[in-house]
Amino acid sequence: MSERTDSLFLALGANLKGSFGSPDEALRRALRELSDAGLTLLAASSTYSTTPMGPGRQAPYLNAVVLVRARVAPATLLRLIKRIERRAGRRRGARWGPRTLDIALLDFGGRQLGWPPRRRRPGRLILPHPEMHARAFVLIPLLEVDPHWHHPTLAVSGRALLARLPAANRRGVQLA
Repeated sequence: MSERTDSLFLALGANLKGSFGSPDEALRRALRELSDAGLTLLAASSTYSTTPMGPGRQAPYLNAVVLVRARVAPATLLRLIKRIERRAGRRRGARWGPRTLDIALLDFGGRQLGWPPRRRRPGRLILPHPEMHARAFVLIPLLEVDPHWHHPTLAVSGRALLARLPAANRRGVQLA
């Protein structure tokens, strides 16, 4: 029996210089790392400059969303993502704190795992991403890649989810 091939969305973000270079260089390098690991890039959004939502003063983030095709289990992909983040210089820090690279698994072929999310535990995969529907910096680039995307659990269009967010959240996401 062959493995299932899925199309999935990943969010990329960075606002600190790390071992992959500047945030912009880190996003480009992350794409090469994912490709080298066997994922096929199908589409990529523009890069957006976004207002940080974390604690303290932080530099703006650069964010993007990519659509890739993969023939890998979700848990295996999560381990791959974490290895790439560590190579980029990411270390555990404050929640929503500055990062050299963040790769988030948003939607894995519409699969649902761990829903409804009760409590977040490090290393526990929840699909779709439990906070993506409330983040303009995810929805705007995701809708650039797939304007017809619907949230697999909430059964609401991405456009409707984005429209529900406060205008200030949407204004904090600008083309870089």
